[in-house]
Amino acid sequence: MPSIDEFLQEQVKIIDRVGWSVVHVVPTSDDPPTAVSFSYTVGLTAHDHPELLVAGLPAELAHGLLNDLARRVYDKAARFSHGELIGDVLVGYDAIIVDGPPNDDLHPGAAFAVYGRDKVRLHQLVWPDEQGRFPWETGYGYPPHAQPLIAHPQTLPPEEQRNR
Repeated sequence: MPSIDEFLQEQVKIIDRVGWSVVHVVPTSDDPPTAVSFSYTVGLTAHDHPELLVAGLPAELAHGLLNDLARRVYDKAARFSHGELIGDVLVGYDAIIVDGPPNDDLHPGAAFAVYGRDKVRLHQLVWPDEQGRFPWETGYGYPPHAQPLIAHPQTLPPEEQRNR
């Protein structure tokens, strides 16, 4: 297993080559039973954009979603905003972007190590349940710990976001 310094050096190499990297955090047996895996980008901070994060999805799926969104930022100068509905990343479902600070469940340590905690901002891609409901909506089909959140979209109610 590489040391932290070797891991960070590898991330910087990937960032230099691609423009960003994707890091996966997987709970261990030492973590509480409610701990959930999450994935995040490292490298978008250098382009004055929040790092992207998604929680509770398998690493392969999360990696693809984050690469898709990061490519939009890096190659097309896309900008996402808090409460923005994104309809073209999950087949058959909408997702929502929320801005917020890291928390105990979602802590992008590699991004902090590369850029400093004070420079890193976060956008979380929030996914719905099979009925299209989000974690803050009544009847959401998963327990709260299945997808920890850094924030809630407070700019518009979800119903209004869907009708935009």
